[in-house]
Amino acid sequence: MDPAFFALLSILGTIAVGAMSPGPSFVLVVRTSAALSRRDGLAAALGMGIGGLSFALLALAGLQALLMQVSWLYLILKLAGAAYLIYLGFRIWRGAAIPLAMSNDGQPAGDGWRKSFAIGLATQLSNPKTAIWYASVFAAFLPADVPTWMLLVLPPLLFTIEFGWYTIVAFAFSASKPRAIYLGAKLWIDRFAGGVVMLLGGKLILEAVRGRVA
Repeated sequence: MDPAFFALLSILGTIAVGAMSPGPSFVLVVRTSAALSRRDGLAAALGMGIGGLSFALLALAGLQALLMQVSWLYLILKLAGAAYLIYLGFRIWRGAAIPLAMSNDGQPAGDGWRKSFAIGLATQLSNPKTAIWYASVFAAFLPADVPTWMLLVLPPLLFTIEFGWYTIVAFAFSASKPRAIYLGAKLWIDRFAGGVVMLLGGKLILEAVRGRVA
């Protein structure tokens, strides 16, 4: 097998495993799909895909080297991402007891797919550790002399993985049964989801403080 092709498969497989790992992005797409609509869930999934594409492009451009050399920039990005996650989690927690508004067809009414897309993109970009993850995977598997074809196909394939996975999640949790379960237990599901997102934000802050002390 061509070493470059094997490297490409290794990168795609590793990133796919990382995308499927539960985190704030997964929680957001699940909740958006179940609470609002399949369209909103797909919009959030698109935001996740574009966020992943952005990280891939930044990693290829050498963001990891910059963040490792300028430690205070990485600290600021990590704290900013943590603050956003805590804010998002708090909003979900606070809105847990508020009944969902319904549209004329009896479906939950949201604020439009554009807002779901924006929240999905912001959530994906809120964790600078993901940028480091992408860069680390590239550093581990990219050959020293990267062929041009690989630079051209890698970003869109990574977008496809991120968007594809969260599209599956959106379709699964916007189905009638998962939605009915969500609507019947909205208070506790939202509080759990909000709590998880806030805890992940708090974890980022703890890691930033420990790294600063060390």
